[in-house]
Formats: sequence, structure tokens, C-alpha cells
Amino acid sequence: MRAVRLHGTGDVRLHEEPDTTAGEGESLVRIHAVGLCGSDLHWFVDGGIGDSRITDPVVPGHEFFGTALTGRYAGQRVVVDPAISCMHCEYCHRGDHNLCENIIFAGHGTRDGGMQDLLSWPDRSMTPLPDSISDTAAVVLEPLGVAIHAFDLSHIKPGMRVGVVGAGPIGLFILQLTRNANATGLVVVEPLAHRRELAARLGADVVLAPEDVQQQTTSCDLVFEVNGNPDAVTEAITLAKPGARVVLVGIPDEDQTTFSASAARRKGLTMVCVRRMKEVYDRAIALVERGHVDAESVVSDVHDPQQVEEAFRSGAERRGHKVVVRFSASEIG
Repeated sequence: MRAVRLHGTGDVRLHEEPDTTAGEGESLVRIHAVGLCGSDLHWFVDGGIGDSRITDPVVPGHEFFGTALTGRYAGQRVVVDPAISCMHCEYCHRGDHNLCENIIFAGHGTRDGGMQDLLSWPDRSMTPLPDSISDTAAVVLEPLGVAIHAFDLSHIKPGMRVGVVGAGPIGLFILQLTRNANATGLVVVEPLAHRRELAARLGADVVLAPEDVQQQTTSCDLVFEVNGNPDAVTEAITLAKPGARVVLVGIPDEDQTTFSASAARRKGLTMVCVRRMKEVYDRAIALVERGHVDAESVVSDVHDPQQVEEAFRSGAERRGHKVVVRFSASEIG
């Protein structure tokens, strides 16, 4: 079978490897397509995320779907939860599986991810896909899940003025979720013109380049930061009104972020950090089925595994929106 392995900074290669087999409690899945997440691009550009580094070649990819070949869902398309929680720790017992102390994550550490023809994964971490969900939508259900989790942590209320700093795929999903929650005056901040254009098409009322944030006169009750750099956090704080909530979704390039403590303190802001997602796939599927979220809109580039280096470079340079690597027969592209 084919498997993509990330060997180090800027070093991604396609390999031929023996077929994998299903482990105990797991099913074999034929992978159809994998989306490149910002965290995958951190691994490619920086050789790691924060204090986690590449020590051995790993198969990347945690945004993926396929067809189960064995097990409970044999013959069905499934979307895969990339996180395997232990189900025994304090956090799992209270329902915070995303905070599991012993979590195993696809494409991280020694657990290979989805960028291969065949993958063995626990049945409990799969959700069957209805025919109403297209392949193009299926491949982005995981980032939509992250957006839903961020939305849940925001405590949004109808009529709130909402800001979104960063119009990548997750930011665009958050934009659509807040629009559906009857937020008003949706403000999006994004440095790239093509992403600002898509944000406007998806319902933003005001779209700004970062240099224009200081001139924005109306502040927000709630701001999502989805860029992962200190400038974006500063822009989020600038947009926030006193007493507002700032939800930090982005992953910083370095293992730290900085902002003006005096500005945040004077405004009495509540800062919330987002860690992946909870069990939200059923909600994500329902939102797409009912037309509340246009999932397909964020997919812009589709590559075959032989073009994987170009796929990673395209994603790292942010030429489009969501970059997808297609492994087997699929409607995508």
C-alpha cells in the first residue's frame, strides 16, 4: 500500500509499504481523502509543534474519511475521530475526552495518521456517513468539529456582535455557525484577499485586513482568534469590548503567544483555549445535511499522493483554502 511519511522539516515522501491489518477492537478502513490541517503544516514547516518534535518518520493526517472494510461498519463510508481517548482517566469519566491524559492522536508521536491507503482504527472512533454527505464535505467534518467545539466554549447569545480573526477553514466554519446563531455585525479579519472574499460570500458583514483593525470603531461581544500568531491575538483583543470573551483556537508557531496584558486586563476579558473537539460528528453531519454549513466551500485544492510535496507547500503558502490529498475513488476534485 501507499503511505506518505513526514521525515523532518520540509521532507515528506511517498512510500510503498506492506498492507496494514486490523488490531483488536479495530476495523480496517480504506482511506479516500485526507485534509491538510494547520497543525500538519506546522510539522512540515517547523518539524514539530511546540515541544513536540518529529523523532521518527510518521504518517501525517487527522482529517480523513474512508470506507470500512471490516468490523461494525463494513461496507459503509465512515468519518474517523483522530483522537483515541483512554476512557479511564478523570477527564474521560467526566466527558472531556479531548482532555484525556493518555490520548493517542493520529499522525502524532508514534501513531500513524490517515495519509495512507489502509488504516486500522477503533470502531468506537468511527461515525457512519449518510448518502446525503458528499465526499468533499466528509473530508472537512473534523475541522468543522473543532469549530463546533470552539462555538460551544464561546457561550454565544443571539444578537451578539462577533469577530473572527483568521479566515482559514476553521474560521470560515465558525463564521457560519455564529451567523446561524443570529449573531449580528459579523467582523472577519484576514490578511489574504482570497480568504477575505470567501468570508464575505459566507456571510461576514465587515471584512478587514489586519492593518485596518485599529480603525474599526464598533467593538465585539465575542471574538474568535483562529490564526495562531501573536498579532492575531492582539487584533482579537483590539476588537473585543470590555467584558468580552476571546476564544483562542489557533495554534502558535512557537510554544507561546504574547499580547498586551494591560489591554486585556483593562477590558476585563475572559480568555478561553480550545483543545481539539469532543464527540460532535453527529451535529456536524446534521448541520451540513440541513444546509446550515456549506462545508464544500472551503475545499480549494485536491492532489494525488504523488503530488504530496506540492500539496504541503500549497497549504503552507496558503495559496487557497483547504488542501486535500485524495487516495482512492472519490467525488472530490
